[in-house]
Amino acid sequence: MSSAVGATIPLTARDFTTDQEVRWCPGCGDYSILAQVQKVMPQMGIPRENIVIISGIGCSSRFPYYMNTYGMHSIHGRATAIASGLKASRPELSVWIVTGDGDSLSIGGNHTIHLLRRNFDVNILLFNNQIYGLTKGQYSPTSETDKLTKSTPFGSIDHPFNPLALAMGADASFVARSMDRDPKHLQQMLTRSHQHKGSSFLEIYQNCNIFNDGAFGIYTEKGTKAAETLFLEQGKPLVFGAQQDKGIRLEGLKPVVADLGSGIQREDLWIHDEKDFYKAQILVRMFDDPNRDNHLPRPFGVFFESERPCYEDMLNQQIEEVIRSKGKGDLNKLLRGRETWTISS
Repeated sequence: MSSAVGATIPLTARDFTTDQEVRWCPGCGDYSILAQVQKVMPQMGIPRENIVIISGIGCSSRFPYYMNTYGMHSIHGRATAIASGLKASRPELSVWIVTGDGDSLSIGGNHTIHLLRRNFDVNILLFNNQIYGLTKGQYSPTSETDKLTKSTPFGSIDHPFNPLALAMGADASFVARSMDRDPKHLQQMLTRSHQHKGSSFLEIYQNCNIFNDGAFGIYTEKGTKAAETLFLEQGKPLVFGAQQDKGIRLEGLKPVVADLGSGIQREDLWIHDEKDFYKAQILVRMFDDPNRDNHLPRPFGVFFESERPCYEDMLNQQIEEVIRSKGKGDLNKLLRGRETWTISS
């Protein structure tokens, strides 16, 4: 916003807060995510009128009401389709998609993968609480096997989606993970998502304290977090533990835990490279079963980033080239097509 004399006044988190009552359950992880987004947005240097937040259906999808920007609460699973159309027609806008594991990976799964492969320059924030919260506790596409819910009273027999592996399979150009209970890290990942030119896919572990409380407690609680989480940093070895005394090595293609100081130094460990597509495939699959002998920590951070053309840029370039070379289009000619038939009597 600007003062009367035209000088720009820096925006603050309060400028991104609306007068709407926040209608999430007390203690929901969505509150923290909202707070971090409101803190990061002013640092981006983008006028509020150039920011659009689009959501589908779910608890997370109330987000646009609470952000003082343009936005749309759309329909189930289709936020990605609506955001694609907006970005194609208004490429100068900063477009954010707020969605949940049910919204984007169930009814909206097909739309999600096609947005990622097309590489629109939009930011996807996937709130993963491994449950359907809005509809009161049914299992979701990311719920673990044997999950007891109202829709699976004898335990879920579905194999859960791994959101980041799905994103890698759809050729996403930016793949990352954070959590609601680590504000500093979440702010860093939101900033990285914004800075990326292309589709950014940020999975955020979000606690649903009503229907799936503590689903990610092992990664967020003080007593277990250091041993169970691995924070990825570009160009640095994969080190974790309360004393930073453990690391990850690769034995062939298999990641294994190594104790530092027992003949193994930091330089012997796996060095993280965000540009390494093949190692990123291994990292996103560190979806470890704690009963295995080789128990691995859960990675958080940027798994993979690459550069490739964005759909909206290629689309508008194509339109400009056609207009420049052929002038105004002929709709009738387009409808007739390139092949015609003459029917004789």
